[in-house]
Amino acid sequence: MYTFSNRLKIGSFIAMAVGLICLATGFLSAPSTVEEAKAMVASAHDDGHGGGHGEEASHEATADSHAEKDGHGAQASHDEGHDASHDEHLLHQLQNRPWSALYVAAFFFFMISLGVLAFYAIQRAAQAGWSPLLFRVMEGITAYLVPGGIIVFVILLLSVLHMNHMFVWMDADVVAHDKLLQGKAGYLNPTFFLIRAAIFLGGWIFYREYSRKLSLAQDESDDNSNFKLNFRISAAFLVFYLITESMMSWDWIMSVDPHWFSTLFGWYVFASMFVSGITVIAMVAIYLKSKGHLEDVNDSHIHDLAKFMFGISIFWTYLWFSQFMLIWYANIPEEVTYFITRIEDYQLPFFGMLAMNFIFPLLVLMNSDYKRVNWFVIMAGIVVLFGHYMDVFNMIMPATVGDQWYIGVPEIGGILFFGGLFVYWVFNTLTKQPLQPKRNPFIEESRQFHY
Repeated sequence: MYTFSNRLKIGSFIAMAVGLICLATGFLSAPSTVEEAKAMVASAHDDGHGGGHGEEASHEATADSHAEKDGHGAQASHDEGHDASHDEHLLHQLQNRPWSALYVAAFFFFMISLGVLAFYAIQRAAQAGWSPLLFRVMEGITAYLVPGGIIVFVILLLSVLHMNHMFVWMDADVVAHDKLLQGKAGYLNPTFFLIRAAIFLGGWIFYREYSRKLSLAQDESDDNSNFKLNFRISAAFLVFYLITESMMSWDWIMSVDPHWFSTLFGWYVFASMFVSGITVIAMVAIYLKSKGHLEDVNDSHIHDLAKFMFGISIFWTYLWFSQFMLIWYANIPEEVTYFITRIEDYQLPFFGMLAMNFIFPLLVLMNSDYKRVNWFVIMAGIVVLFGHYMDVFNMIMPATVGDQWYIGVPEIGGILFFGGLFVYWVFNTLTKQPLQPKRNPFIEESRQFHY
């Protein structure tokens, strides 16, 4: 039976505490009025950040002066209305920043658990012979679905209650002046949005809990009835998962940019969560093995997990390039603005993400021998996870905070808090049951697995 080390437990509590303090600081420092928002931006300009915006503001002021001198009162009035709208938009962006940092981190760690759930269901449905030794690890990681899912749902609920401005289609005033959003109102409306979220989370958590129950019951059973039932519900769940995961990606991520759409987006988000989940399985298994547990897990098991890390990283790249190339080549304004915003205002996270999610795994994990070196897999895993955090960052931040972004206190706080909560919940779950299944029909094949 695995024992949760005090050092790891204390570390997770410290991370959560520091993260909460950082998040609270971010929320408390957010501006509450237009004047405060303009002062914050002016301060940033004075520090040498965003000089281009200062020049733009000066240009607009000069234009207003010329309009008044020329007697164009109507034009001046129009410009004043435009400036007021721009100032309000700036306020919303700065107010969104701590919310967006919270949401990015909450979704990232939740999607790791959801990616592991998909991998676990695939292993069950395929009746894989190599992986049963890792089932308890996967069940421990998917336990985070409950707290992680509840937190994400609460953030979505608070968005519906207008505690933030991350989802512009939730603002009735915006919808009233936007024909495109009016056309999507049958799907993008707060009530239906929350109902869908509850169905998604309920289905995922139900499968996880029921499959876990059958898995534990199989250890005490005299036959394979629990194993067979687990096989059937896993196959059925994968159909439910593929549909709900795509809809979730439209609702929770793509709808922050409600004028933009991509038919590949569901698969793109799936690839990101899938490779992140497999990476965490490998890292947790290596950690437990280093502490004297999972004695039967050998280098071939780690090698296979690293192969999945490599293969799904290439799959993610294929989807990213397919989405980017088709949109960029077609050059349709409604679509291409998505990438223009990210290339112009998010160059470092945008191109850095590509390097960490494609170039690094390609160069590091292609060699078969390196996949069997535990510390090498851990190092690669850390880079892959940070790369996919930046992927979520790139999907959320440009639509919610615009160019008013940087990696600061709220972003670091979100990673620390949810990282600490994730580690605590996963490893605490691992202490509840033996780490090795007893009566899985394929357990002996898994023990003898060698590449």
